Amino acid sequence: MACAPSEERTIHPKIEKDTEEIFDRLVELRRDFHRHPELAGNEIRTSKIIAEYLSDLGLEVKTGIAGNGVIGILRGNGNGKNIAWRADMDALPNDFPDDVSYKSTVEGIQHGCGHDVHMAIGLGIAEVLAKNKDSIQGTVYFIFQPEEETFVGAKNMVGSSEFSNIDLDEIYSLHVTALPVGQIMVKPKELYAYQKRVQISFSDTFTEDDAKKLYDTIRREILRKKGGANPWEIPKAFDSIGGLRNPNTAFRDYLFLEESFVIEEENNQLHIKAYLYETDKDNLPNILPKIDQLINNSEFKDKFISTSYIQENPTVLNDEELTDQAINILNDIYGDETVVIDYGQIPYFNDDFFYFQQKIPGVYFLFGGSNVEKGIMAMNHAPNFRVDEECIKIGVESFSSLILERTNIE
Repeated sequence: MACAPSEERTIHPKIEKDTEEIFDRLVELRRDFHRHPELAGNEIRTSKIIAEYLSDLGLEVKTGIAGNGVIGILRGNGNGKNIAWRADMDALPNDFPDDVSYKSTVEGIQHGCGHDVHMAIGLGIAEVLAKNKDSIQGTVYFIFQPEEETFVGAKNMVGSSEFSNIDLDEIYSLHVTALPVGQIMVKPKELYAYQKRVQISFSDTFTEDDAKKLYDTIRREILRKKGGANPWEIPKAFDSIGGLRNPNTAFRDYLFLEESFVIEEENNQLHIKAYLYETDKDNLPNILPKIDQLINNSEFKDKFISTSYIQENPTVLNDEELTDQAINILNDIYGDETVVIDYGQIPYFNDDFFYFQQKIPGVYFLFGGSNVEKGIMAMNHAPNFRVDEECIKIGVESFSSLILERTNIE
């Protein structure tokens, strides 16, 4: 289906102007969220602020969805597509250094992953599109999701009766991370590696020293990586030369077990538990048999009981056609370098946005929040995680334009 330009795209300069006008207010809103973080399942204050903001814009607002979820509905003037934008709301339990004037006022809880930025961008898109409602032919749904960090919020929202009554054509989201400020990165299909937690069980005669020796062997033997680079060195994923933008990146084709593992005793058995990361879905069924074979060929075979996956979340899976169309729209409006292609899959991180994508074709973007010249590094879940707030402006104008264009496709 061809992408028809809306009003020859003369609306987009106005979107930029409208974004500039509300930018300072969005920054203050983001900082307020940052000062008052709430853990997964406890986003009460956050959801109230979001619902009031959307209501003040004139949107129809539904609250209390799957806990503290909020949906704002902006109805356009015609019969275009129904498009959703999703932002997550919850914070993290940590006490990392947070060297900003608006640091968290809640001990042991921080927005150390960027969800405060996501909410500000989501509300900004809602306000800009509300100002340009006459140019929207379809309907836009703004989904503010709780409990992303615990990986249950999206699943619960999708399973709610309120969500089942919404007929969506497409859904979009982003995650701020350690890319250059405002850079939009995306790829079709898997954005992250498949993450599985492996449990290897032995009789109680198996010792911790045995576990360390065997684990090192297993980790070495199943490892698959490109050249000398190590895909578990996550900062290298955002390197401008060898990182995700490089077609030959080390983050393109790999399998590894984490260096660390835990040992637990239960019911007269000793269990090794560790996370593995695999980029190739087709290889997942081969991993446990490979581990079994390695153990059965080792000195520990008589103590070996079983291997199993004890945790295996799905991973973000971008719709190929929508991804290509989104890239074309954004690059057409804002320039050929607006969106860069991601050639790899990031380990460690993941997002429950997949549960929306199971029901609705969707695209999830990586979005830059780092600014090396300012000493700002948006490395999620890391000490001194910070975001250059200029990315809020770029996010609002870029994705307001994308959503408006998508709603107007018949």
